[in-house]
Amino acid sequence: MSYVFTHDQNFTQQTYTQADLQHTEFEQCTFTDCDFTVCFVQNVTFVDCNLVRCNFKGTKLNHTALRGVWFTDCNLTSVNFAMTDQVIYEFHFKDCLLDYSQFYKLKLRQIQFIHCSMIATDFMETDLSGALFDSCNLRRTVFSNTNLEKADFYTSYEYRIDPEKNKMKKAIFSAQGLHGLLEKYALVIKP
Repeated sequence: MSYVFTHDQNFTQQTYTQADLQHTEFEQCTFTDCDFTVCFVQNVTFVDCNLVRCNFKGTKLNHTALRGVWFTDCNLTSVNFAMTDQVIYEFHFKDCLLDYSQFYKLKLRQIQFIHCSMIATDFMETDLSGALFDSCNLRRTVFSNTNLEKADFYTSYEYRIDPEKNKMKKAIFSAQGLHGLLEKYALVIKP
């Protein structure tokens, strides 16, 4: 099957069907207010693309490459990013809903999550070294055997991270967030 290549295009208020996004490459494209919820995104490459106010809730990604991609104000609830193409990839999120999403075993060094809701998100065995979690809700998010070295959680909240089950050297936390690191010890910490 041949690939379709699209360069420097703007897509607005598109609703993609199951077959619309297979074997396609988008480079320097912007998607605004688009709906991908009924789509099965397979063998698709996004290079230097911006996705703004798009709905990906429950979208299936299979061998999808995300290289230099920014998601802004998107709904990515229950998306399994672990099935993305893991050769040369980079993507970031701002003002996004990422509840129940999965990033299992991905290498996401230097990734940025800015003002995101990430309730019950799965980061098991993920490399998040140098990651930025700026003002993110991390309630019930799972960090287990995760590399969090030099990750910045300073402005994020509601996280529960076990320092004994994760690599955390030089990770950044606020004093108010220490209870999220010590919860398993049932300590009483007073200001």
